[in-house]
Amino acid sequence: MHLTMKLDLNSKSLVFIVLGCLILTLSACAKRPPEADVEARMIYDEANDPLEPMNRQIFAVNMFFDRIIVEPTARLYRIWGPPDIRDGISNFVTNWREPVTFVNDVMQAEPKRAQYTFSRFLINSTFGLLGVFDTASKWGIEGHNEDFGETFAVWGLPEGPFLMLPLLGPSNARDFSGFVVDFFLDPVSLWLEHKNWTYVRYGRLALRGLIYREENLETLDDLSKSSTDLYATMRSSYRQLRLYDINNGDLDTSNEDDLFDEDFDDFGDEFEF
Repeated sequence: MHLTMKLDLNSKSLVFIVLGCLILTLSACAKRPPEADVEARMIYDEANDPLEPMNRQIFAVNMFFDRIIVEPTARLYRIWGPPDIRDGISNFVTNWREPVTFVNDVMQAEPKRAQYTFSRFLINSTFGLLGVFDTASKWGIEGHNEDFGETFAVWGLPEGPFLMLPLLGPSNARDFSGFVVDFFLDPVSLWLEHKNWTYVRYGRLALRGLIYREENLETLDDLSKSSTDLYATMRSSYRQLRLYDINNGDLDTSNEDDLFDEDFDDFGDEFEF
């Protein structure tokens, strides 16, 4: 009974959050300048940031939190964690996110990619010792990531306004909606919730953030030193990365709005969370 009530509350919270973000997405889309006003449309598309003053304030808080807690922790993790151990932890965390990728592969009508994802999870969970070793990649079955934000995009939902989320970083209304769906409906998370291992459920998210930060120490350091406006750089890079992910690495966006005129270069997974 207690478990049922808890799941019901989570489901209601999920519905309200997602509906709120979808409404924000659609309302932001409605404010887009008309096609006749070319210059205004270009400015809007380039930034897509009607909440910029608030977003910059959140970004400043995030950077402060990163400077005093996250970055030092990531550096200690690198110093104290041998590379093989860090790789094993990263592989383990990635493997147990494969069910989310599989569900989104199916929802995006990508049966071949879903087959690869299922095969990777099966192989790495067995021969890879629960995912500590990426055996599937050694066997030529390369991985990929999918999330519900990308699924919403494939379904044709517009991205909505750019958002800078507390602690989580760059996003938009569509991606944040997808993040909430992924988090609450992740099969592994639901199993952990069923076991009342809530601390493990949230610990997975924190560990993913730590791994990401350690892997991108130099990259973010370089961006901080070279960018005259780090916030704008992060915003632009995030939007380019998401466009890249949504198109599964295909940068031919002839069927999309011309959001970005420059090539997506070496950012790779830098802004994934």
